[in-house]
Amino acid sequence: MSEQRQAQRRVVVVGAGMAGVQTAVALREQGFAGPVTLIGAEPHQPYDRPPLSKAVLLGKAEGSAFDVDFEALDIDLALGREVLGVRPADRELGTGAGPVPYDVLVLATGAEPIRLPGAEGVPGVHLLRTLDDAERLRPVLARQHDIVVVGAGWIGAEFATAAREAGCAVTVVEAADRPLAGALPAEVAAPMTGWYADSGAELRTHARVAHVEPGAVVLDDGSRLPAGAVVVGIGARPATAWLAGSGIELGRHGEVVADDHLRTSVPDVYAVGDCASFPSARYGERLLVHHWDNALQGPRTVAANIIGETPSGYDPVPYFWSEQFGRFVQYAGHHASADSTLWRGDPSGPAWTVCWLREGRLVALLAVGRPRDLAQGRRLIEAGARMDPELLTDPARPLKVAVA
Repeated sequence: MSEQRQAQRRVVVVGAGMAGVQTAVALREQGFAGPVTLIGAEPHQPYDRPPLSKAVLLGKAEGSAFDVDFEALDIDLALGREVLGVRPADRELGTGAGPVPYDVLVLATGAEPIRLPGAEGVPGVHLLRTLDDAERLRPVLARQHDIVVVGAGWIGAEFATAAREAGCAVTVVEAADRPLAGALPAEVAAPMTGWYADSGAELRTHARVAHVEPGAVVLDDGSRLPAGAVVVGIGARPATAWLAGSGIELGRHGEVVADDHLRTSVPDVYAVGDCASFPSARYGERLLVHHWDNALQGPRTVAANIIGETPSGYDPVPYFWSEQFGRFVQYAGHHASADSTLWRGDPSGPAWTVCWLREGRLVALLAVGRPRDLAQGRRLIEAGARMDPELLTDPARPLKVAVA
């Protein structure tokens, strides 16, 4: 696209998290010369989210603002502005501060936490998604309250880790029979159950919350758990309710349906990060990935499309990490289509890896305290490498030598 034509096209990015910020930055890095506006609902300078459940929550850092000079990049920040809707026919956004015209629109609104029914407005009930959430929870940890965490997923485990580090008594309640029930198979999640007790946290499975009242969580079996604070971590959903009636196609989870170049069903509208799903040729299904790395990688594809280049289809190997109970947990790939599971190392020990294969090829792995396995495995997944099972299951051998 010529510079003259670029200069006449206004790109508006909705969402000032990782995906939105990186889209704006990628446009400039790839030479886009037109006006770029980044709209964020929060008043804060755009910031990174992973530190919220770690350094920011524990008072080891005051914030996690991105190290981006928006002024030098000529990116117009419109912060503290809620977007209420979009009219693609008019190429216009409706916001609380009036309409905003666009030529190209990028949807990067991320995901929002699912709220615990009946707990809205109850004093002492918290979510952990935003900087304001972390700042409200920081003094709770400092006062060493008894804390009940609802949900033993990734965010629940990370918060429980931080709360134990702060000296709080922690009880985690999970409706399923194990932690990470929605993310990992039972045999893989089973070794993680003991991590809670090892850290001094109590994990209650098969435990459903009947209701929350000030100072207590009541379970459906009648148990009452004292709670100076309650932290809800029962999942997240794409933040797309504001797109109702826009004509932009949404999927069954409420996410924006994007193609393999992250284009939506409406011309000149793109979607990236937690709010969008995309088709994966590698895995033969549509993926909805709520993780930081997806929000980092996708913007380069979006920017290249806006500028007029023709990048290869967006089909990353999903990746994420979690720090919990003194362990560094990393995951790469997508295991749903696997037909075999192989272990490297003893899952009762401090370091082990699970590998998932489909027709002999590595499609996913989870590494606990084995970052080299993750680094090598991610490249092997990208290459579609066929593996030798005997070599693969020997934890003393580098993963890369197990290629058949």
